[in-house]
This record gives sequence, structure tokens and C-alpha cells, in this order.
Amino acid sequence: MASSRLPPTAMTLKQFLRRQQVLHLYRKLLQAIRQVPNEADRHYLRDWARAEFKRNKGATEEATIRMMITQGNIQLQELERTLKLAKS
Repeated sequence: MASSRLPPTAMTLKQFLRRQQVLHLYRKLLQAIRQVPNEADRHYLRDWARAEFKRNKGATEEATIRMMITQGNIQLQELERTLKLAKS
């Protein structure tokens, strides 16, 4: 019987795509946070984002991960909307 060439800890395609979504969300959040004018607020938000992603790093249940991505996107939109209002 032929053995698989993949290492035993290889991600499935679905896991890989979900990971890419999470990384994209994290990068977009950090980019939006960089636009915050107040330095203290910027540091607070950056630390908050890092802590949230680290806290949820071990999540494995698909439904939970999808829900967290959805919530993260909502929070990102809220931050972007607030920044847009602050600039006008």
C-alpha cells in the first residue's frame, strides 16, 4: 500500500483557506489601526487585536471559526466607518 507524501499534520484545503481568511482579516485590521490618529488609541487597539487573535489561536471547530471571522469583519467595518467619519 502506498503511503501519503503529506506529513501527518498537513492542513486540509478547507483549513488552509480558512487560515488565509483569518490572516487576511488580521492584516486588514492592523492596516486600519495604523490610520488611528491618536497614538495611545492606536497602541491599545493593536494590543487588543493581537490578544484576541492569540486567545483564539487554538480554535478548531469550523462553525466557531466562521463566527469569529464574521465578528472580526463586522468590527473591522465599524473601525473603518469610524475612521472615515473622523476624517470628514
